[in-house]
Amino acid sequence: MPRFAANLTMLFGEVDFLSRFEAAAHAGFHGVEYLFPYAYDKLQLAELLDRHRLVQVLHNLPAGNWEAGERGIACLPDRVGEFQDGVGEAIAYAKALGCRQLNVLAGIRPAGVDADMVEETLYNNVRFAANALRAEGIKLLVEAINTFDIPGFALSRTRQVLALIRDIGSDNLFVQYDIYHMQRMEGELAQTLQSQLAHIAHIQLADNPGRHEPGTGEINYPYLFRLLDEIGYQGWIGCEYKPRNGTQAGLAWAEQYLS
Repeated sequence: MPRFAANLTMLFGEVDFLSRFEAAAHAGFHGVEYLFPYAYDKLQLAELLDRHRLVQVLHNLPAGNWEAGERGIACLPDRVGEFQDGVGEAIAYAKALGCRQLNVLAGIRPAGVDADMVEETLYNNVRFAANALRAEGIKLLVEAINTFDIPGFALSRTRQVLALIRDIGSDNLFVQYDIYHMQRMEGELAQTLQSQLAHIAHIQLADNPGRHEPGTGEINYPYLFRLLDEIGYQGWIGCEYKPRNGTQAGLAWAEQYLS
């Protein structure tokens, strides 16, 4: 049976962030993820996880100035030092939270910068992070994001992420496969999940259109959940969607999976 993690950046927005841990546990989730932990004290977050018996499934490496529209800095040639410092900060949080995998956001390709330099920067930064995380027993994940929601994002298709993993050659580098993003960019969800299972360490979901909960759009999630069981997927599935009419009201799709 699939294991679902509540994305606390997207779900339970009816309460403040620190109260969302309790809300997720009360709803039956055993794992949580969110974009970033860095605005909060790591020991405070660890205490909330322990109190509510939750697993910290995933968070991202620092990704620049999110409020200003930055969506990752891994591909930015003038931010390499900042990226490397962020890897160290992310490791410190992951170790405190017991988080065994981190996601790197490639970022938006900068205008007026040589494309080869951007590509080389991305590959070098991802290689650096994969090696640093391996030393701590933490997996590094890379995600493709659709260019309708984030125009210019450096990695927008599964094949690009797979090529990066192949070319870097690290055994500590995996795909974070976001079903919503890849439905918008390429489809072929079931085929990709089956053929690339060995490279996929984490999955995220939302329906399309609207990025709302499963059952509100075109994606056949009951089929995909059965398929993931059949092919032996062992990871978590992060619920990274925007509830259409409130979090609790939108959890009917998950009742059979949450205790």
